[in-house]
Amino acid sequence: MPRVLSIILGGGKGTRLYPLTSERSKPAVPFGGKYRIIDIAISNCINSNFKQVYVLTQFNSASLHTHIAHGYRFDSFSKGFVEILAAEQTLNHSGWFEGTADAVRKNLIHFKDSRPDYYIILSGDQLYQMSLRDFLDEHISSGAAISIATTNVTREAASGFGIMKIDDKKRIQAFKEKPPMDQNIDDWKIPNSKDPQGRDYLASMGIYIFNADVLEKSLDNEFTDFGKEIIPQAINDYLVHSYVYSGYWEDIGTIRSFYESNLDLAQENPKFNCYDEKNPIFSLVRDLPNCKMIDTDLNKVVTSAGCVLLKSKINNSVIGVRGIVRESSVLDGVVFMGADFYQTAEEESADIAAKRPLLGIGKNCRIKNAIIDKNVRIGDNCKIGVSGKTYEKGQHGPFYIDDGIIVIKKDSIIPSGTEI
Repeated sequence: MPRVLSIILGGGKGTRLYPLTSERSKPAVPFGGKYRIIDIAISNCINSNFKQVYVLTQFNSASLHTHIAHGYRFDSFSKGFVEILAAEQTLNHSGWFEGTADAVRKNLIHFKDSRPDYYIILSGDQLYQMSLRDFLDEHISSGAAISIATTNVTREAASGFGIMKIDDKKRIQAFKEKPPMDQNIDDWKIPNSKDPQGRDYLASMGIYIFNADVLEKSLDNEFTDFGKEIIPQAINDYLVHSYVYSGYWEDIGTIRSFYESNLDLAQENPKFNCYDEKNPIFSLVRDLPNCKMIDTDLNKVVTSAGCVLLKSKINNSVIGVRGIVRESSVLDGVVFMGADFYQTAEEESADIAAKRPLLGIGKNCRIKNAIIDKNVRIGDNCKIGVSGKTYEKGQHGPFYIDDGIIVIKKDSIIPSGTEI
């Protein structure tokens, strides 16, 4: 069996997901109630029996370290591991990772100890379920030195990706990075494409397989980025194959895509299937009680372990671990991430005496079109997203506006009676 080493790129500062990334790295952002974004990429690796995994990161990595250290432990017989490699100073380099390729180059010294035959490089902020084993099998059978996972996109979407020109054997002939809309790229269409939705172009998913020696040679330079530099150069030097993936795939790197991808999980037939027993999504196991609901009206709602929903009405929403929603509150289109802890009775009494909101969502609140980060305290009689007020994009005290979505920052306190 070939030896495969998986490398998950943790991304940079994650500015497009701010303020969710203000205190944590992008892969550590909670997703779907009980998961974190990094769980998607790791689960794809484990389900494909690729159990030697490194995660490269450098910004706000403490919570990611904790999640991975506590959540992914293999027995001694599997020789598996999931480990974080953060940017470090050495005698050869002292700076941050300067790009995706630079991050891998600076860690080759660690990777070589595993003596892999193949490297698979993945992004840590995408939503998909792919058989990486099938990807590897096609890579080997193609005889290619490098394979790139690609997906069909429309002309409009192509402007946001690197697109590929392939021949009838799926060999990549050329690569173009984010072609502007006013540029004619008709000759870049997939040969004989008849996609009913007009997805006639192949976009790179940022997922690569390299023969081990080819990766090491490809990084023997000063290039810093795979998509912009390494791949275009490699197409000139090696046989590069396109693995066309036809399943659901979403880049959840923006507030809008993150919000919509979460709410889609609550639909009857979500695009991303968390209920596939053959390809489960793994995460940190928490010893929490079941969700408790008392006289609560739920419609299209994902609930998580340990949440408490009291005489409330919730529609089209995701409730995270330990999420508390109190009496007479109404939530519609809300991603509520829950909390990292429960308050004790003494702590609640002290908060009540100090007229400070309790952890969670208070009584008689109306909340719509919002993301509520962890450990937020929202007082009674608050209106969020239903007050009719409008705000420009950016920071507004304890909340942030992005693409019309209200994001309540982690650990924020929203006093009773607040209208946003």
